[in-house]
Amino acid sequence: MTALFPTYKRFDLAVERAEGTTVEDTDGKTYLDFGAGIGVCNLGHRHPAVQKALEEQLERYWHVSNLYHNPIQEKVAALLTANSSGNQVFFANSGTEANESAIKLARKATDKHKIISFEQSFHGRTFGAMAATGQEKIHAGFGPMLEGFSYVPFNDIEAVKAAVDGETAAVMLEVIQGEGGLHMADSEFIEQLSHVCQENNLLLIVDEVQTGIGRTGKPFAYQHYGISPDIITSAKGLANGVPVGAMIAKESLRDTFGPGTHAATFGGNPLAMAAAEAVLTNVFKDDFLQEVTEKGTYLKKQLEEMIGDLSFVSSIRGKGLMVGIECSQDVSAVVPQLMEKGLLVLVAGPTVLRLLPPLTVSKCEIDQAVTLISEALTGKKVETH
Repeated sequence: MTALFPTYKRFDLAVERAEGTTVEDTDGKTYLDFGAGIGVCNLGHRHPAVQKALEEQLERYWHVSNLYHNPIQEKVAALLTANSSGNQVFFANSGTEANESAIKLARKATDKHKIISFEQSFHGRTFGAMAATGQEKIHAGFGPMLEGFSYVPFNDIEAVKAAVDGETAAVMLEVIQGEGGLHMADSEFIEQLSHVCQENNLLLIVDEVQTGIGRTGKPFAYQHYGISPDIITSAKGLANGVPVGAMIAKESLRDTFGPGTHAATFGGNPLAMAAAEAVLTNVFKDDFLQEVTEKGTYLKKQLEEMIGDLSFVSSIRGKGLMVGIECSQDVSAVVPQLMEKGLLVLVAGPTVLRLLPPLTVSKCEIDQAVTLISEALTGKKVETH
């Protein structure tokens, strides 16, 4: 009997320690981690620069009210705005809170209440973020959702146009749907969507909670599409495991969120900011991001060579080190099989194996992971040299 609510279907693994790409359980067994805390530990577990930043901040102070200036918030905000289309940052504690902030900002800035989002999307589990999520299973059991959200098919620009009316404030999307199955936006669709937003004075909100902070080989995934969102949300990889969220918005929206309009007691906590500064200083470097791109290409190439010809593997897709293996059958049983072999992976819906290794993963570790995945899917031992 546990005192915890059974909100998670937990695997039979209790973590004792972790470092780099390795997780060790309480029995001393080690695992290669290709989940990274669901795309959180982008620099790997206990990265030296992040740990040092946290230790130094612990010696200064842990928390002060946001009624006072916290200089480290300014440093992190500057790094985020210098590497995005935004100019202003609001710090929260999670991706859900960042998306909740984006919804509030869009509705208040436009004085309109409707937001278009997409089928198979995922934006969080508070009532606003849950209502923005285009998955019925997320809504089930909670009664009426927050009004004003409509869900249209992903990559369908005509459906977006049909959903726009005089009360539409914004369009909200992930350019790569993470939880929804690693579905990628088409370049032409994103270009047309940007035009639709401009023509109708709609705000464009891009949820980068999972795709941001170098995961796809750029600071933010929308930058592969050449667009300029009005609002960007970030969280998972931002502080390498310390809870944090950020909403980044354009200068024109600054005055919408004046004193008393929105707040978070722990938002921009000094410890989270110290970790985030260390993360961004390391990740937002051209050579680091180029390595992510190269390793992502290598991972997909190795997967194609090892399992691409299997009859039940429908596609291998993704960007950078965010990769999905779609199968024609349920893959939920594969996850514990891989765990038994010493590899931690994720799913994205019932038929997609999701790989989100630390961005610091080596090609040797990629080879190890691909070999284990091949063995699990084929039931055959792979000889390595």
